[in-house]
Amino acid sequence: MVHYAENRKAKFDYEILEKYEAGIELLGIEVKSIRSGRMSLEGTFVIVRGGEIFLINSNIPPFQVNNTEKDYDPLRNKKLLLTKKEIATLSGSEKNKSLTIIPISVYNKGRKIKVEIALVKGKKKYDKREMLKKRDTDREIRREYKER
Repeated sequence: MVHYAENRKAKFDYEILEKYEAGIELLGIEVKSIRSGRMSLEGTFVIVRGGEIFLINSNIPPFQVNNTEKDYDPLRNKKLLLTKKEIATLSGSEKNKSLTIIPISVYNKGRKIKVEIALVKGKKKYDKREMLKKRDTDREIRREYKER
């Protein structure tokens, strides 16, 4: 399994409640671009509209700029492929204002490109500070053991 893109700030900014694996509807030039590692998940989120689920604001630049159609939009909304039951669960939980759906990573599974999305709750500033302090103390402890 090869990871093509990862949302590194997701674990820092959000508390992950549930994870889902979804397929993604792509154009051929987008698949080539993703496989060459040119996708960005920065500022990307997921919405549920009309019984369908979409990846919003994900940037996939064209693979070959000169061979790309004139009307190609690298930030276009991409439809995600989930079961009706999973979409119903996500749409029900999306109505809760404190919860959000974000992509965590894009990877391949066999020949298919998959997106791992998660239902998350935003962390407060003091939670983030506490996590940074814990990480620093763990690093100090590891250093001490390494020196011995």
